[in-house]
Amino acid sequence: MGRYYSGDIEGKFRFGVQQSDDASFFGGEENHPSYLEYYFDETHKKSIEAGIAKCHGALRGYETKLADCLKNDALHSDRDVAAALGVSTQELQRLYVWCARLELGEKIRKCVGKNGSCSFEAEL
Repeated sequence: MGRYYSGDIEGKFRFGVQQSDDASFFGGEENHPSYLEYYFDETHKKSIEAGIAKCHGALRGYETKLADCLKNDALHSDRDVAAALGVSTQELQRLYVWCARLELGEKIRKCVGKNGSCSFEAEL
């Protein structure tokens, strides 16, 4: 079971890592039913880009290394991945949060760039 977002972009929030309101980080407009509804358009481009830049800054170049580790079938646990990256498991959890956020921000940016706007619902 997981929490999903759907609309102009779709995906699944990372379990135990990513909150349903993570898109708020990028400055969209939020509504509060049983789903969060987000809307982004050209006027939000600056805050989307700023959010993506913050993600890259927080990841400090680990995004590619982490992706490579997660593709490696020999690494089966967070402890294995953390050791391969040379970080603590606590730091790895922090990196997971920022990677998940970056992925969401890039989807939002791509959607706004392609369609001029992006709206989606996120399960709470």
